[in-house]
Amino acid sequence: MPLLDLWGKSRTDLEGKQVQQIIAIAGSEKLLDGGDASKEFRDFLSHVPSALLARCAAECLNEKFESGGLALQDVVNQVGRRLGFQVEDGRYRGSSGQSGYDGLWKSSLGEEIIVEVKTTDAYRVALDAIAEYRKKLIQEAKVVEAKSSILIVVGRQDTGDLEAQIRGSRHAWDIRLISVDSLIRLMILKETVEDPQMLKKIAGVLVPQEFTRVDGIIDLVFSAAEEVRQDVEEPEVQEDLSRRKDKKVPQFVPVDFHAACIRRIEESLNRSLLKQTRATYSSPDGAVVVVCAVSRAHAREMYWYAFHPHQKEKLEAAIEGYVAYGCGSEKIVLLIPFKDFTGWLEGMWITQLENRFYWHVSIRQEGEKLVLRRKKGFDEVDLTKYLVR
Repeated sequence: MPLLDLWGKSRTDLEGKQVQQIIAIAGSEKLLDGGDASKEFRDFLSHVPSALLARCAAECLNEKFESGGLALQDVVNQVGRRLGFQVEDGRYRGSSGQSGYDGLWKSSLGEEIIVEVKTTDAYRVALDAIAEYRKKLIQEAKVVEAKSSILIVVGRQDTGDLEAQIRGSRHAWDIRLISVDSLIRLMILKETVEDPQMLKKIAGVLVPQEFTRVDGIIDLVFSAAEEVRQDVEEPEVQEDLSRRKDKKVPQFVPVDFHAACIRRIEESLNRSLLKQTRATYSSPDGAVVVVCAVSRAHAREMYWYAFHPHQKEKLEAAIEGYVAYGCGSEKIVLLIPFKDFTGWLEGMWITQLENRFYWHVSIRQEGEKLVLRRKKGFDEVDLTKYLVR
């Protein structure tokens, strides 16, 4: 049975297996260029949550098994996809007449990265050979010289020798170096933010830059901190404290049961959903996009959410888009097709700030019913039929 079928039927069982055991189940049980096991393993990686992807990377590095380095190459390329790059998988082993690069990553801004994956830097890396991969891709017009660079991904964080080797080579300005652990941390950072500009900055970290001036790095750090601050300050949304007896009760109490809501939505849609940003999830092929928000129960059985313009853009671009709202816990989840939701925006309250705005999504529970509240002059909407049963 193909790995994806097993994932759909026995997800818990596969989550408990080590990466070498998973490969042993796939196809011919051996990773080979063009082989069925390779295709099954890559398809499997494209459906798993990031935490399992990170665990697979750790096992490839810490557990010695025959195809550990090849599996790590596939895991790293999948991380590249989660970071927002279009990824072309390279070959496991070079052959005459074909470039031996491990992956080719292309960003939405036009940057092109030739990726080389190493389980260790214990041996000198043939930088000239890697540079030759880039040169050949330029000659074949698969990448543009001015937009292309090389990224070496290594399994260790202690990379002093390799760093020195790169700095002393004639390729120093074209090559960047990152550990597997840091690459995964970058992926996890991407999944905790929502601002599209911030997402572009995260991908830009992997491209060679001139670091005499460090404004770009500082900007990334402060942008991440600012988004976290806005997330905490952004009301769930602007609950009216004037009617509350205890004015000292904080207006916002962070809650997080997104993952539990998404598991229920996956079952409802019969699709795997991968976390892309703090609130956005998509199917591996990008056809289905779900923007998911959660709220604690407020006074008067109210739930409050914010809906942002960039989320609207993502859903408009999707073949099949949904907004999902967790109401108090994962036991009450609304899954609303975006084609229905978009028609209600006109009647929603809006918060306009200096550099951004968002719509208020105000949902009230009335017994067994859930109702979308809107401004005076606009009808309320009964959302009960959108409950995930």
